[in-house]
Amino acid sequence: MEDFIIQAIKMGFTGYGISSHAPLPFSRRWAMDKSEVSAYFAEFSFLKEKYSNQIELYIGMEIDFLDNENNPGNAYFQSLPLDYRIGSVHLLHGVDDEIVDIDGNQDGFAYKLKNCLGGELKPVIKAYFDKMMQMVNSGGFDFLGHCDKIYYNALSVCPDLLEKKWYNRLMEELYDFIAERGVMIELNTKALNETGFFFPNTKYLPLIRDRKIPVLVNSDAHFPDRINSGLSEGYNTLLNNGIREVVQRKGAAWQLIPLVHA
Repeated sequence: MEDFIIQAIKMGFTGYGISSHAPLPFSRRWAMDKSEVSAYFAEFSFLKEKYSNQIELYIGMEIDFLDNENNPGNAYFQSLPLDYRIGSVHLLHGVDDEIVDIDGNQDGFAYKLKNCLGGELKPVIKAYFDKMMQMVNSGGFDFLGHCDKIYYNALSVCPDLLEKKWYNRLMEELYDFIAERGVMIELNTKALNETGFFFPNTKYLPLIRDRKIPVLVNSDAHFPDRINSGLSEGYNTLLNNGIREVVQRKGAAWQLIPLVHA
């Protein structure tokens, strides 16, 4: 945790949020166990005090929506003293009801589609967006994480996915629902340098603009040297698509900040 904070200070950040993957009801390499949560808060509290004169720090978690019991709005996650909560979908139920991680690389996704998810892409994509909309409906989070990230892996088996009428209809329905519920979303820059893609895809920023959905820009870094990766490009891309404000955390509140070209 401290490595990220030191890097943020070096890069001139005035505020920075730590948001590890929240505990799941089963073990995953990339998620905390419940037994680690107390230490997570203790370490953050120590570092927030240590660096209080140099940077404003916030603590969050990225929380998966699995079902009606395991989601960002449940009593456990709502009881934690978090500054913010990110709601995300990384996991789907396979054909034999096993939990399948659809958030890995393209080769892994293609294998899981064939061997764990029934082999047909369209119902898998629809299940992903259905789960995303269930999470939006149930609430309990501050903003929606990488809301269409499945498209990048899906391009490996359907290169013209973004041209499919059924896929674009799903995207319109999702953004209509997000706007109706007043939910914030992120422009996730994590994969930009490696793949050239944002989440959501740049193609859909006009839908977000026209529905006046609040957007924040997030590097989803995972490594300290990537905390600023793609942020300038993200802000400029928003401006180029007519989105002239972004959401940022200031103290105890989210605020809309006017954008200028970076």
